[in-house]
Amino acid sequence: MTYEGQQGIGRRSFLKGAVQAGVAASLGARVLPLAAEKPAKPAAPPSLQLNVRDFGATGDGSTLETASLQQALDRCNVLGGGEVLIPAGRYLTGGLSLRSRVTLRLDKDATLLGSPDLAHYPVAQVRWEGKWIPGYTALLHALDARNIAIVGEGKIEGNEAVAGRPTKDNPLRRPALLEFINCDGVHLEGISTSYAHMWSIHPTCCDNLVFRNLTIRSTKTNGDGIDIDSCRHVLIDSCDIASGDDCISLKSGRGEEAYTMNRPTEDVRITNCTLEGRGFACLGIGTESSAGIRNVIIEHCHITSVYKYAIYIKSRIGRGAFIENLTVRDMDAARMRMGFLRIDQTNAGIQDADPVPGLEGLPLFRNFRFENIRVQDAPVLVEAINTDSGKMLDGLVLQGISGTCAKGISIANARNVAIKNVSVTGYTGPLLSLANVTGHGLEGATQIPAPAKHPLVEVPPSPYKLR
Repeated sequence: MTYEGQQGIGRRSFLKGAVQAGVAASLGARVLPLAAEKPAKPAAPPSLQLNVRDFGATGDGSTLETASLQQALDRCNVLGGGEVLIPAGRYLTGGLSLRSRVTLRLDKDATLLGSPDLAHYPVAQVRWEGKWIPGYTALLHALDARNIAIVGEGKIEGNEAVAGRPTKDNPLRRPALLEFINCDGVHLEGISTSYAHMWSIHPTCCDNLVFRNLTIRSTKTNGDGIDIDSCRHVLIDSCDIASGDDCISLKSGRGEEAYTMNRPTEDVRITNCTLEGRGFACLGIGTESSAGIRNVIIEHCHITSVYKYAIYIKSRIGRGAFIENLTVRDMDAARMRMGFLRIDQTNAGIQDADPVPGLEGLPLFRNFRFENIRVQDAPVLVEAINTDSGKMLDGLVLQGISGTCAKGISIANARNVAIKNVSVTGYTGPLLSLANVTGHGLEGATQIPAPAKHPLVEVPPSPYKLR
């Protein structure tokens, strides 16, 4: 059964239960004597604030504090929830498990320091490049938790010694910094993070996320800032991110595994963020997108510099699913090494061992809108030629784009394209180059050869099944 199907059954069951409860209450009211006392309301859970120093933590920067910190988190959870305070100090720790109804508050002068020893991080099923594999859990991780938060003005520093990519000698995925799996209600606000060679914040299969006023530094290779992975209802607000890979990446898994699980990333708003991408793109949308990405708004953001593209929308044949309903508005972008916008439907990322076969494996791209964009010295304004006529890019609006660029706009295999009020200077060659494109505002475009047709993935002898 698909994820959407499960959700539909849950809603119907909830409504049925509510109706039954209402009927029962009504019938019960007729038989209770008028003088009967109302049942007492259950007491509200206590509002706790626990200090990790009371559980033995020292904050001296050299004592391993994992047991003391975890005891405070666990105690707060079993007593009904509340707040765990990390006061000023430097706290060396291995992997910590966050619990439901618990807020972790970091004092302004408090720092959590990740241990350099991989043995201090538990091993579980984690997602790596779109696949579920065994791996080390994050420095701060949560599984199946509800209503959790990390707030304050303190810092969380990962240890570069445990970061990096899996190796032949150690194929386990390395620890992320903050990771939430199958959680509902996650709030991060005010904190600063630093890490290298691995992702900083990675929610997976989560709902209702708020990331606000974060300062994220992860400026070496493989160092994504925030990876939204098969999540719904996400707000990223007023964050300052400098990364060694993508600053913010939206994804939903890779290949038949993710396609079958059907957990899209959807309903995402990214606003008022400052982004610096030192390794790849500032906003990477796709590559791992086999469950789909949809309903995304990116607004009022400032891209200070980027190694490759300010925005890269990407997938490949064999991913399947869709990227749709994306709006980018009111953006400033400067110091781009390769370009402002690249759209690649057919050939981004490595092929999965179990790709989605046939026409289903050709991703659907539709309804992209870019308006009120200001670029400074973009090598390329828009490149959207890695597309396929089998599923044409359907709906691309470029409106109110100004600034300077070295090369203009090239689009292939697209319909319902609308270009209006594009007033850039400094480019050589044609402003607009098209191949197999229809729409409005295309007058005077230079026609270019259509890209070659891409072969689809062959259907395997046996149908795929989760394993």
